[in-house]
Amino acid sequence: MNDILVSEVGPRDGLQSIERVMPLEAKKAWISAEAATGVKEIEVGSFVPPKLLPQMADTAELVKHAKTIDGLTVVTLVPNAKGAQFAADARVDGVSIPFSMSETHSIKNVRKDHPAMIEEIRAAAAIAKEHGIHFAVGLSTAFGCTYEGAVDPNAVARLAEKAAEAGAQEFSLSDTTGYADPAQVRRLTKLVKAAVGNDMLTTLHLHNTRGLGLANVVAGLEEGITTFDASLGGLGGCPFAPGASGNLVTEDLVLMLNSMGLKTGIDLDALLKVRSIIEEALPGEPLYGFTPDAGPMLDYRQRIAA
Repeated sequence: MNDILVSEVGPRDGLQSIERVMPLEAKKAWISAEAATGVKEIEVGSFVPPKLLPQMADTAELVKHAKTIDGLTVVTLVPNAKGAQFAADARVDGVSIPFSMSETHSIKNVRKDHPAMIEEIRAAAAIAKEHGIHFAVGLSTAFGCTYEGAVDPNAVARLAEKAAEAGAQEFSLSDTTGYADPAQVRRLTKLVKAAVGNDMLTTLHLHNTRGLGLANVVAGLEEGITTFDASLGGLGGCPFAPGASGNLVTEDLVLMLNSMGLKTGIDLDALLKVRSIIEEALPGEPLYGFTPDAGPMLDYRQRIAA
């Protein structure tokens, strides 16, 4: 059986996409409870200006809390080198910077074109290296863009190469807008791995906007991807990409991976109980997922024991 890392991104990607601000103590409770289920990595927030995303204003406090949890890798998203310095000061374990493959989306999301983003990546990589922080680059809108439509796969590979030269240690392919299909996942994963090396592309960040999220996970597994981002209750999207709703539902992803005999280390029964923290802190907020409603299969325990 293979080890698969499920990286929880709900406290960042999920909460940045809703209008209400989740109370700090509820966020802490969510992170602690989910870590206790066996989730080994949580993206707890992002270091962005509070005036742009007030939902993320308490990220430094969340990092401080999460760093007290044994065995948890604490990561944050940063939009630029300034954010990387804030993350370093907070002593995160890892940072990820979004590098949109659609230049239109890049300008709307972080107000920088591709050449400017390469320089931000270079500066952020230097800060991360100085502080011993793992530095990843998320190749966002890699499968398509709600502004530009199709994104050239060869351009994605070329931009990934430039980001690697600028200091990226690891890459994820991000289906920011829910455009990906399994065949596309296979093709682009192969292409980017050929450009930057098999060990550099480890992660898929998938959305379930059009119901293809789990199918795309299987395609990624077939291409050797070992880390998948997901959000509890399917919270999330991108506030700067119209229609980009729906992260992968962590509960559904864990059920599928565990049932397939893959090792996530996550206790699904315990994970399903964590959802109540969000429900209580954000009453009426839409949550998604089939597993919370239907429950595991009757033979689920036999499957994971096999």
